[in-house]
Amino acid sequence: MSSWEIFVREFITYDGYKTVISGLRATILIAVLGLLIGIAIGTLLASAKVVPRDNVVVKILAKLSDIYVGVFRGTPIVVQLLVVYYILFPALGLRVNEIYVAIAVFGMNSGAYIAEIMRSGILSVDSGQMEAGRSLGLGYTATMSKIVLPQAIKNILPTLGNEFIALIKETSVVSFIAVVDLTKAFKSIADSTYEYIVPYLMLALTYLVLVIIITILIKLMEARLRKSDKR
Repeated sequence: MSSWEIFVREFITYDGYKTVISGLRATILIAVLGLLIGIAIGTLLASAKVVPRDNVVVKILAKLSDIYVGVFRGTPIVVQLLVVYYILFPALGLRVNEIYVAIAVFGMNSGAYIAEIMRSGILSVDSGQMEAGRSLGLGYTATMSKIVLPQAIKNILPTLGNEFIALIKETSVVSFIAVVDLTKAFKSIADSTYEYIVPYLMLALTYLVLVIIITILIKLMEARLRKSDKR
């Protein structure tokens, strides 16, 4: 029996596809929710960095933002997963589902990267936009949220797409805390058959298809935004 036939038998006859579907669902869930959390955290951190530092509180927030970004960008995400799951939560007496831990860690990690992405996006918006909003009677927060941030997000959309792609691929490490993701699902098929070539090639193909789909969706969003700008 060939390697392909063994894989098909395990995948279909012995319901290996169910594990793969479950792993795919976990991978997408972690990446999507992690990105959304990251955008929320990143926007707050970036705002703290660009706000005029005219008082002590703002300076402290900006410094804390720098520390947060430095910690999460300076350590591997697998280490962050292990520290949170095996050290931090047990020390706090918390028992949290593995997938929720993965979502939280990926969100916090992504937030550090998106903070710098968002900061560059905010700085790319012409300063006259802020002055125009203030001249219309809007406060700093209202001007930032209603005028500056929407334009900044348009500017950084391709980079946010790249961050989402990176999250999809980085989810392959969540098996360190016993989450059955896409990588773990295909590995379980390989381990049960002792045939590793076809399962791992199919794993690579699945990730490639996901990335292609995300890339197409991002390009469609960019095209739609360009059309709306021309109107």
